[in-house]
Amino acid sequence: MSAEHAGAFPGQSSEVIVVERDESRTRQPRDHVPRETSATAPPDEGTAGDGARVDDIASLTSSRADHPAMDASNLDVSRETSLDTPIAAEAYRAAAVLDDHAGAWPRPGATRVITVSNQKGGVGKTTSVVNIAAALAMHGLRVVVIDLDPQGNASTALGVEHTAGTPSTYEALLSGRPLRDILVTVPRVAGGLRCAPATIDLAGAELELASQVAREYRLRRAVEELLKQDDPPDYVLIDSPPSLGLLTVNSLVAAREVLIPIQCEYYALEGLAQLLGTIEMVQSYLNKTLRITTVLLTMYDSRTRLADQVAADVRNHFTGLVVEAVIPRNVRVSEAPGYGQTVMTYDPGSRGAISYLQAAYELAGRIQEAVS
Repeated sequence: MSAEHAGAFPGQSSEVIVVERDESRTRQPRDHVPRETSATAPPDEGTAGDGARVDDIASLTSSRADHPAMDASNLDVSRETSLDTPIAAEAYRAAAVLDDHAGAWPRPGATRVITVSNQKGGVGKTTSVVNIAAALAMHGLRVVVIDLDPQGNASTALGVEHTAGTPSTYEALLSGRPLRDILVTVPRVAGGLRCAPATIDLAGAELELASQVAREYRLRRAVEELLKQDDPPDYVLIDSPPSLGLLTVNSLVAAREVLIPIQCEYYALEGLAQLLGTIEMVQSYLNKTLRITTVLLTMYDSRTRLADQVAADVRNHFTGLVVEAVIPRNVRVSEAPGYGQTVMTYDPGSRGAISYLQAAYELAGRIQEAVS
């Protein structure tokens, strides 16, 4: 603290900070200012260091403090969209690029059944499923998300009930219950987005399926029955668990395409050979129509050379399959599930939302042409 601010008013703490208001400097006690404006507070991605005014941050964080339940409906917009920051400007410039494609996106000739798979955890499988599904639905396409992960994270991100006892994918696999009976319309997303939730009961499905006849084909039969409806969905996205067990095998047998999210870090490449081996085994013995059609780079950190190297290696290995859009590390993507939303509705102007929008557009357009 500089010498000119070393003093204190009578009766006040000697610890003060400077808050800028209308180009003038005033003194205020630290106790009267939210902690996020403190000079010692850790920077928040997308806000601190981006030229945001301290008084704007203070007023916004105080509004968030009044809503401990994190109800996003009480806030007009989230911080990255509301503040006039370079990151927000970058997001809006990217949104302008997609302005020509703001209408309805082309429908596929037949329902595309895509499983999102990678046995390594924490690479962005669930995040990619829900955000791509939301982007597709917001542009006029009918989308179904099948949550096959016992953790139920996709159900959480879509704001769908998945407590114990809720009709879920467990019943579809073990009891033969039709998927149409367990599908739930996703709130907050304008368009035809529905979800088959996963409950904790799915955790025991691996053991129960082991003794069942045609155990690898349970999900495939449920999906085929769903597609026989008069108004079938345009896309079915399956969120598989981070393993190579029977649930993942079921998702690969039921699908026609595989989307592999790969984190831009070295460890993400180590288990890739094992996943490709499993996919090859399924292709040989269980599902000859299965193809790897999409590779998505996630959690990209432009500040590191490692991320660039991993991205280059993946593009060289999967020539023509890696989408141009790269998903960056973005705090809005991580915050959105806490509000029971995808980032597409939580903060559509954020870098994460724009990147997923671009990835979904490529999935609906360029890659559809490649596999048709």
